[in-house]
Amino acid sequence: MNLEQLLTIAIDSSKKAGIEVAKHYRRGDYSSEIKEDNSPVTSADIAANDVLMDELQRLTPDIPIISEEVGALPLSQRKQWQRYWLLDPIDGTGEFIIGSGDFAVNVALVENGWPAIGVIHAPDHQLTYYGQKNLGAFKENIKQSMAIKVAPYDGQRKIKVAISRRQQLSLMAQYLSDDFDYQHIALGSCSLKNCLIAEGGADCYLRIGPTGEWDTGASQCILEQAGGTILDSEFSALSYNQRESLKNPDFISLGSAQIPWKKIIRPHRAQR
Repeated sequence: MNLEQLLTIAIDSSKKAGIEVAKHYRRGDYSSEIKEDNSPVTSADIAANDVLMDELQRLTPDIPIISEEVGALPLSQRKQWQRYWLLDPIDGTGEFIIGSGDFAVNVALVENGWPAIGVIHAPDHQLTYYGQKNLGAFKENIKQSMAIKVAPYDGQRKIKVAISRRQQLSLMAQYLSDDFDYQHIALGSCSLKNCLIAEGGADCYLRIGPTGEWDTGASQCILEQAGGTILDSEFSALSYNQRESLKNPDFISLGSAQIPWKKIIRPHRAQR
């Protein structure tokens, strides 16, 4: 299958999983627990994962899958994969639990070591963001689909920084230069903050703390196709399926290249 066909499959699968997530969210009939990495997981995460796995295995049986809720084979068994699906059935499980609506189904196709397709479907907001290599990035609501781009920068306005609602500003501020003015924009899910940058609503997002490759795969593609990028906290590229661990380092999501990021953000050693 070509990328256009696979993009359609990714969008349709994410929306079907989103329907399942929305059912649990609106009825409140889900259970939750804390995983070994101290992150929450709910029965809605598992239900969304089951939908995604069933759809993708049925429609693309030759493409292997890595999902947050399933884990991954040892690197020795997956390092030669040319293509694979990378899934986060619910990005923003904590937001799902507190009822903010800021959560999303993430589906990425990684091709030759880099995300070539990204789909982020936010069922409670009735929004779908998607991107494909050499095609562009798009935002779809119930009325239309439109191309999106990162916000331009003229050197005069404030830098818009996406933050989590529960994020300690003092923790983030230590990595930002005092020579610039900032506007903070609060939003939930990691992937939705990256999409906010992709559509021009924010300029950057600093993620300090544990994440997995499934947290960045889909939004990496969308943000790059919109003119931005995601780098680790030392301004080096992230990697996909190159290590035994699927943990990400601390990372920074960046909008327009017109913004002098290396003057704004203080690099620090990336934690894995």
